Amino acid sequence: MSIVDILPVAYESSTACKRLNAADILSSALVSTPEVIIAPGVRHIYHLGPLPSPNLYNIPSPTPPNPTQEEPAIQSTINALHLCAHPEGGYFCETDRDPRRVPNPYKEPATSATAEDTDPETRSACTSIYYLLTPQRPQGAFHRNKSRTVHVWQRGRGRYVIIHADEVDGSVENAKARVETFVVGPNVEAGERMQWVVEGGKYKSSFLLPDEPEGETSSGLLISEVVVPGFEFADHDFLRKERMEELLTAEQVQELGWMLRTEK
Repeated sequence: MSIVDILPVAYESSTACKRLNAADILSSALVSTPEVIIAPGVRHIYHLGPLPSPNLYNIPSPTPPNPTQEEPAIQSTINALHLCAHPEGGYFCETDRDPRRVPNPYKEPATSATAEDTDPETRSACTSIYYLLTPQRPQGAFHRNKSRTVHVWQRGRGRYVIIHADEVDGSVENAKARVETFVVGPNVEAGERMQWVVEGGKYKSSFLLPDEPEGETSSGLLISEVVVPGFEFADHDFLRKERMEELLTAEQVQELGWMLRTEK
């Protein structure tokens, strides 16, 4: 497995469990196993290697997430950190929301409904969460946030795929977005990352990898995220297939379509 010219970027999740309702919660399932991402306009081919398959992780068919289906050690982590299912996939818990408010820097219309207790004129200065991918919920679907997100690895391994939609020149007909991928984990000598940043406006997806590069099992990928200004669902949206087809080549859409959020 080789990855060339990887730049520091990453993801943007977060929000308080209390703001989620049953209609928001989805289970995640992998539907294919793409192997290559080609970044248009860039000479390099990012080889992902075999992606985790349903057989490898024994992923169930889509059903409401049930943490008690997880392995005991993972269930213990979920309980200890008070995690709940995230609509992107995986589990999370908001651990801090700065009480200081800053002016809302986003002039565009909200990308999704604003929570009732959110002042649209301001944002929290920053928010923090735990985020966990597990064998039962191994994928975070493509999404973007308007705010910058700093990620810190804590345990496990996973792969991130970033679509740099914010870099596309709208004045160029059929302009395509740059695609980037990298592994997060403890093996920094092999290029795995323990810290990474995703700027606002970029679409990101992630999925679980085995704990060992040649292994077949995972105890979960646990990270922390800090969003600045603080996360609000009003500043968040999921990537739709129509938008993916605008941003990527047909080959890339075929390879990455399985990372889109599954609609019920």
